[in-house]
Amino acid sequence: MDLSGKIAIVTGGSRGIGRAISLALAEAGAKVIVNYNQSAEAAHEVAELTGGQAVQADVSTTEGCQALIDAAEALGGLDVVVNNAGITRDGLMPRMRDEDWTAVLETNLGGTFRMCRGASMLMMRKRKGSIINITSVSGVRGNAGQTNYSASKAAVAGMTRSLAKELARRNIRVNCLAPGFVETDMVTAMDPRVIDAAKKAIPMRRLARPEEIAAVVCFLASDLSSYVTGQEWVVDGGMSA
Repeated sequence: MDLSGKIAIVTGGSRGIGRAISLALAEAGAKVIVNYNQSAEAAHEVAELTGGQAVQADVSTTEGCQALIDAAEALGGLDVVVNNAGITRDGLMPRMRDEDWTAVLETNLGGTFRMCRGASMLMMRKRKGSIINITSVSGVRGNAGQTNYSASKAAVAGMTRSLAKELARRNIRVNCLAPGFVETDMVTAMDPRVIDAAKKAIPMRRLARPEEIAAVVCFLASDLSSYVTGQEWVVDGGMSA
């Protein structure tokens, strides 16, 4: 896949899935803006590896999202945005605090909305672009203890489909990708019994590698997927099949 000359933003691009996506886009030739909120050292390491730049911004705020859009505009525009930044505040609904609900929705859904809004304005100037929103299998199947997270990711999927209809005539494609269990620090730190149970529920009997998620993102970012828009790609080893 050739992304030479493309300018890309990856929110939450310093660690885990975001890091793998940043590296893969750069390997395909894209100039990558690696967004981070707190992981400065990790972000600058990825920026050095990719030849891109690290930009600190909190995507739960309008100002943070605008800083990323401004960084892309300074480079000449925007071709690809990957909305990967997200947080969890897990807990059963009867005991979930308002602030845990609000924080997850504001970052995962609100941040994606603001980035899509800013990205679409830049992409409309070129009359071309690809927006890729990272959702989750939790938004597809639901998950006990994650009503806030599942709701945010399901809402992003709905927003993706609607935005795809709005932007299709401008040659801007909008898709989302729902990973299952992926070998990241967050997942591997879980109770081994939970991971074993997850593997048993996955027909392929293993977790995904971050690079496998990144490969699908690169496809959606490239012209190989030029007729694909408004879709949610579930990459979970068959767990939700």
